[in-house]
Amino acid sequence: MSENRFVMRSILSIVVIGTLAFGWDTVQAQRGVYVVPEGTSANIRRAVESENRSDQHRERDYLRRPAEILTLLGIAEGDEVIEFASFGNYYTTMLAEAVGPSGFVYMIDMPWTEPFGGSGSRAFDATHDNATYTVGHFNRTELPDNVDAATMVLFYHDLQVQTGEQRVDPVDMNARIFEALRPGGRYLVIDHKAEDFAGWRDVEGMHRIDEATIIQEVTAAGFELVASSNILANPEDDHRIGMRDPSIRGRTDRAVLIFEKPER
Repeated sequence: MSENRFVMRSILSIVVIGTLAFGWDTVQAQRGVYVVPEGTSANIRRAVESENRSDQHRERDYLRRPAEILTLLGIAEGDEVIEFASFGNYYTTMLAEAVGPSGFVYMIDMPWTEPFGGSGSRAFDATHDNATYTVGHFNRTELPDNVDAATMVLFYHDLQVQTGEQRVDPVDMNARIFEALRPGGRYLVIDHKAEDFAGWRDVEGMHRIDEATIIQEVTAAGFELVASSNILANPEDDHRIGMRDPSIRGRTDRAVLIFEKPER
């Protein structure tokens, strides 16, 4: 069976979680008002509604749906989470709040991204006992053992953008994440979708990547794809312009993928 046929069969066989699954209010979305869905667990609701979050981050919620994303990932009190590419800290505060004082968040940034958010991450580290910040290469940084979850949000495409020492080998990285997770641990990848079959073609100019490429590479490390959600889908995005174009910025069609390390 070809890789493409395997990926397509995997996508069709998993549970695809749609926008209605969490009771999204379309009118509120159009007005830019985000409401945490009913039925959201107490720890995730606390995290999203936390007063410690900045207004700038809250303004992004109605397009980024954080409670739904954290619910898909299954974040629980006491979890240990590796947050790759944490700069900007949109999810950092929520993760630290959601796992609580008995959990832990390991923030890891590539060296070339440190100027974009290193100061904010170091400040977060200094003021939170349940978080730590590391600047290190994703292929070489020592990872913690037996963690519950790992996240890579809007950065997978950037693994191959840089050259030389700053370039990341995704095959090696995914294998290292697989080893760091406990059996049953989950790995969340969110990214801007490129055209089908584009592979890595559009990562430099448009900062987009083909969803099937992510799936192929991550499952090759031993992960199982357990959910592919359309919760951040935008059918008006034709995948042919850069994610920073004013006509689409903040509203790109995004892959939301949950992978799991098998229990066996």
